[in-house]
Amino acid sequence: MIKAVLFDLDGTLLNRDESVKKFIHNQYDRLNRIVGHIPRETYIKRFIDLDQRGYVWKDKVYQQLVEEFQLTGMTWEELLQDYLSEFKNHCVPFPNLISTLEKLKSLNLRVGMITNGRGQFQLDNIKALGIEKYFDTILISEWEGIKKPDPEIFKRSLKQLNVSAQQSMFVGDHPENDVKAAQNVGMKGVWKKHFQWESIEADYIVDDLAELLLFLP
Repeated sequence: MIKAVLFDLDGTLLNRDESVKKFIHNQYDRLNRIVGHIPRETYIKRFIDLDQRGYVWKDKVYQQLVEEFQLTGMTWEELLQDYLSEFKNHCVPFPNLISTLEKLKSLNLRVGMITNGRGQFQLDNIKALGIEKYFDTILISEWEGIKKPDPEIFKRSLKQLNVSAQQSMFVGDHPENDVKAAQNVGMKGVWKKHFQWESIEADYIVDDLAELLLFLP
């Protein structure tokens, strides 16, 4: 019997690919005096390439952009600060996010989140999606001092929810950091499909968050 459902954030609840596109288009417009000499699509494509779906932190991304495009007028530190301040205003949820979370709570399930990333930055994005209130626990790697796929961060979350691994499922888009890592501690691993991977081994596979309800009582 499943008593708790835990989620990853980026690529699972937050449509990070679309959020990044929205943000970087907006940044290009707002900072046009700094980056306007670069064709819009060139700047945007390079940012997305360097970002590597969020697995490269933006200090490295902006240092590279400043060097490659010979940007003047703003330092990479100032560009990074702009990212930290503004990204939350461009968060795009996946379809059926709120309705799925509401349904899980109506079933009296415990709901948790484990996300890698910077603490305040990730919390700002969670609040921007309007979903913080649905979660009984939220663990963010920077504040926990450990990150997925370390089994300890999963065990810590389960302890806070007061459920066993066998009573829990974890939903995420990354084959190793989410699905396999959750399975390694005894949880059901649910893969939220992402085009980057063709197919992976998981207990369940979903295209849409609403499909989770099919696996619950």
